[in-house]
Amino acid sequence: MIELSDVAVSFGGRSLFQDVSLSLPAGSFHFLTGPSGAGKTTLIRLCSLEMRPTEGRVELFGETTVGVRGNALAAFRQRIGVVHQDSRFIDHLSLRENIMLPVSVAGAESGEAEENLAQLLGWVGLAEQAGQLPTEVSGGERQRAALARAVILSPDLILADEPTGNVDWEMSLRLLDLLVELNRLGKTILCATHDMNLIRQAKSRVSTRVLRIRGGDVALAGAEL
Repeated sequence: MIELSDVAVSFGGRSLFQDVSLSLPAGSFHFLTGPSGAGKTTLIRLCSLEMRPTEGRVELFGETTVGVRGNALAAFRQRIGVVHQDSRFIDHLSLRENIMLPVSVAGAESGEAEENLAQLLGWVGLAEQAGQLPTEVSGGERQRAALARAVILSPDLILADEPTGNVDWEMSLRLLDLLVELNRLGKTILCATHDMNLIRQAKSRVSTRVLRIRGGDVALAGAEL
């Protein structure tokens, strides 16, 4: 599902990754850990095609992404759901309208998406806030809406960057249960987090692996997690 081959990323002369190669199978569930500034968000952006590596190549769904532009890039992105740390909502649209934006952009049929929306709003605890603007709700509520938006089209790959960073423990577990259920339906999950308790909870629910970023390298973590 995700294949990185000899990937390097540099910013302003600073090397963040060097010669990173990894393979995440379809239907797998991986957590991504590492200290602040190690590159978790950068790796998520590489996998979502929001940025390109300085060197090496990224393959998604068995296809190379080198040189992909325009409609081909849009087709890749329709199969990817992304939860960003900063939510990235349009402030003059309601939460409901923001969550449904991927449906409009993709030109998809809205009937099934509307049914999914009702279920998702209940799951993330936002049924009563759906008509409110992003500026009228808390950071945690925006984060929950961001997860609902990421999965509204039932994408094959879900990339989540600290999806539980602004919510309490009870809601963290509810969001984790949603990711676990999506994984059981065959979705591939890559979730960046610093919360080791969340990872332990996930391991009690579904088969997961942990990737750790350290010193410009990405490798599977040991069994101590």
